[in-house]
Amino acid sequence: MLIKTYCAAVNGLNVTTVTVEVSLTRGVMYHLTGLGDEAVRESRDRIAAALQNNGYKFPVADITVNMAPADIRKEGSGYDLPLAISILAANEKMKPDLLEHYMLVGELGLDGKLQPVKGALPVAICARSEKFKGLIVPKQNEREAAVVNNLDVYGMESLLDVINFFNGTHSYEPCFVDTRKEFYEQQYNFELDFADVKGQENVKRALEVAAAGGHNLIMVGPPGSGKSMMAKRLPSILPPLSLSESLETTQIQSIAGKLGRGTSLISQRPFRSPHHTISQVALVGGGNNPQPGEISLAHNGVLFLDELPEFNKSTLEVLRQPLEDRKITISRAKYTVEYPCSFMFVASMNPCPCGYYGDPTHHCVCTPGQIQRYMNKISGPLLDRIDIHCEIQAVPFSDLSKMAPGEPSEKIRERVIKARQIQEARFKDFKGIHCNAMMTERMLHQFAEPDAASMDMLRMAMERLKLSARAYSRILKVARTIADLDGSEQVQSQHIAEAIGYRNLDRGDWAERGI
Repeated sequence: MLIKTYCAAVNGLNVTTVTVEVSLTRGVMYHLTGLGDEAVRESRDRIAAALQNNGYKFPVADITVNMAPADIRKEGSGYDLPLAISILAANEKMKPDLLEHYMLVGELGLDGKLQPVKGALPVAICARSEKFKGLIVPKQNEREAAVVNNLDVYGMESLLDVINFFNGTHSYEPCFVDTRKEFYEQQYNFELDFADVKGQENVKRALEVAAAGGHNLIMVGPPGSGKSMMAKRLPSILPPLSLSESLETTQIQSIAGKLGRGTSLISQRPFRSPHHTISQVALVGGGNNPQPGEISLAHNGVLFLDELPEFNKSTLEVLRQPLEDRKITISRAKYTVEYPCSFMFVASMNPCPCGYYGDPTHHCVCTPGQIQRYMNKISGPLLDRIDIHCEIQAVPFSDLSKMAPGEPSEKIRERVIKARQIQEARFKDFKGIHCNAMMTERMLHQFAEPDAASMDMLRMAMERLKLSARAYSRILKVARTIADLDGSEQVQSQHIAEAIGYRNLDRGDWAERGI
C-alpha cells in the first residue's frame, strides 16, 4: 500500500514542502531514498522503538521510503513523525483519510513522546502558503507556530495523540495565540535602564544619535568607565520592533533553535554579545549543516563586541561585507544559503594594552609603539564602516556619589522614535531603506547636502584628518541624524561639527596624544 504524508525542509530562510512516500510490499528490507542525512537514516530505529512502546509493531515487510523532491538534502530529526505516521497508515493501523490536509513535523523519543524541533515557524508559514488545513507540531513548538494566522496548529504530546487525531477517536483544539496583544504588552519590559548610568552625558548623547539613525558605534576608554554597562542598555532606547521585523527575527531564532519554550513572537530587539574567542563560522554562519551566525541572530538588533582588539583579526575582517550589504551569502560546494543581517554594530575597547592611556587617575605603562600596535589590530577599512567613535573617561566620584538617577531610557527612546518617524516618512518611497545609516550615495546628495559654510568646515576636516570617501559619507549620515533629533529640515554647521567630532579614531595623532 502507498501512503503520502507532508513535512518541510528548511534551508536558510527557504522552506520546501517535502512529500514522504511509503510503500509496503512483501519482504524484510528497509529502503530510504531522497538525500536524508544521518539523523534521517537513524529515524528507523527511533520509530521502531516508539511504535513498540506504544502497542504497535514495526511492520515485517519490504518498506520503501522516498522523500521528494529527492534532490534537496533533508537534515534533522523533524521527519520522525511524518515517517512514523506514513508507516502506520501503509500498514493499515490508522486511517489515512486526513493525511493530505496536514503537514507534520516532530522528533520521536523512544517512548513515543514528541520532542521540539528547529524551524517550526518557517514551516508553519510554508504550510499556510501551500494551502494546508493545519500543522501538527510537538507541544513545545505550538505557540511558536501558532503565530501564523489562517492555519490550524495542533501541539501534540506524543505519537498516540497524533494517531488518535487522525483516527478521530479524540478531539483536539488548535492553539490560539493573540499575537498583537502579547507582542505589544512585552515591548517595553526592559530589565536595564539608562537611569542607572551616572554621568557620561557625552556617551549617552552618542548612543542616542546611534540609536536614532541606526549607526555603528565604537567606545574607547579605560577599564571600569561604563562601556559594557551602557552598551547593554542600548536596546532599551531603540525604537520598538514592527510586526514584520519581529516575524523575520523570530524566524531566524527559530531556525537556529534559540527560541525558548512557549515563546511566540520576539517582541524586543535582539542583543548578541559573543566572546572574543568566536570563530569566523560562528560569527557569520555556515557549518556542515548551515546555521545562522551571530550577525544574523542580531538581525534587527545589536551586535556588541566587547574588547574588540582581543578578537582574531581575520574574524573581524569577515564583518566588512555584511556591514555594507546587510546580508550574508554562505556558499559551499553543495549549497548556498543567504541570511539577513541588518544590525547595529557596537564595539568597545581599551585605548592601550594596559587600558589607562590618557586616564588622568592612572599611569599608563605602554610605549607609543605598543599603543600603535594595539590600535592597528582594528583595520582602517573596519573603522571606516563605524560611523561614531566615542571616547570615554572614567566617571569622577562626584558623579558616582549622586543619589539622583540619570535620564531614564523612556525619555531617550521618545526622542529616538520621533527621529525614526521623520526618517520613515523621508524614505517611504525607497524599498529596504528604513533609517539614515542605510542611505545610498545618491540619497545623501538628496537629503543630507550641507550648506556652504558646513561644506567648508567638512572640507577642512577631510584635509586635516585625511579622511576617506567612506568616512565622508558616514559624517553626512550622522549629521543628518543629528539634524533629525533637532527637528531641523536642513543639515547645519553645528550638526556637521558634532558629526566630525565622532571621527576621533581617524585622527593620525590619536596614539600620540592624551584622550
